[in-house]
Amino acid sequence: MPLKYALVHEWLTPKATGGSELVVREILNQIDADLYALIDFESSNPDNYLYKRQIGTTFLQNFPLARNGVQKYLPLLPLAIEQLDLRQYDVILSSSHAVAKGVLTTPNQLHICYCHSPMRYAWDLTFDYLNNSKVGNGWLGWFTRYLLHHLRQWDVISSHRVDYFIANSQHTARRIWRCYRREAQVIYPPVNVAECPFLREKEDFYLIVSRLVSYKQVSLIVQAFNELQRPLVIIGTGPEMPYIRQIAQPNIQILGWQPNDVVQKYMARAKAFVYAACEDFGIALVEAQACGTPVIAYGAGGALETVKDIRNCTDTGTGIFFPEQTAAALVTAVEKFEAYQDLFNHDQIKEHAYQFSTSVFQQKYLSFVEQCVVNKTISSQKV
Repeated sequence: MPLKYALVHEWLTPKATGGSELVVREILNQIDADLYALIDFESSNPDNYLYKRQIGTTFLQNFPLARNGVQKYLPLLPLAIEQLDLRQYDVILSSSHAVAKGVLTTPNQLHICYCHSPMRYAWDLTFDYLNNSKVGNGWLGWFTRYLLHHLRQWDVISSHRVDYFIANSQHTARRIWRCYRREAQVIYPPVNVAECPFLREKEDFYLIVSRLVSYKQVSLIVQAFNELQRPLVIIGTGPEMPYIRQIAQPNIQILGWQPNDVVQKYMARAKAFVYAACEDFGIALVEAQACGTPVIAYGAGGALETVKDIRNCTDTGTGIFFPEQTAAALVTAVEKFEAYQDLFNHDQIKEHAYQFSTSVFQQKYLSFVEQCVVNKTISSQKV
């Protein structure tokens, strides 16, 4: 009898277009699975590949303003995900960066979780979340701290409902171990490197493509380029946009949100792609390299796995790291980059990016799922 698969993701909305959504799409391209989420506003979107697909949702689907994100209903997310009845399925696949891994399963089911990150606002970004939120101060702040404390407890408990974890990087695997004390197989997420335009001849500007939120450290990049007086293009939008516009000097061009084809053209033409956040993986870094564009990145997190510092790899380098999230460190890195820029081989940079391609993800993910199914079958037969 063929196995029945279910795939669980957090939310499916027009604003959710990141790496986790790419993983969902590629899993569905490989495995015939029924799809579930806390909320779904994509199956009614004619421009989305999920149009007219049957997708199971939770009671949050009908809550006011749910379409703009269910994070505002944070205390209810664990309860909501536990209301999905998946008993009819043999294998549960989850794509989780918040609560998707917390679905209830039976001893006879196999649960494989692709973990993009343990819940960031409950763990690594707790104090950023409190300091930058209206609910972080006063009596409401104490209530929020109490809520996050219980959310961390639920997060650990729900991790035991997973049979096998997959992490999107070694960095995330270490965070899974720190938070849950669970081992994770590393399978890098799919990047559409074949669709990235490649140019050997670069223009005289630097580029950052990012959401304008505090932990992305875009303001740090602006401060550094204010000092350097080099041309910088910023693509992206978010709550920090007014502040970025306020501090940016005339050498900095802020384009706001742009469609993907415009983003790719800028990536291909840029002298270098600049990134100051500590990411779990960092798809934009790989996309830039697929365009043959070197990267100047904060040397932490997933960047250490996707970028090769030319100072250590003279023949195969794809970028340069800076050691601290400070404007001074980035200024030094840009100056170092310009001293080394003639050594970069743009064809080599593009070739390096192909190890993170969609086809590599498909092969590794499907092989891992098949092996887990075999292991589960053998274990059941022994019992």
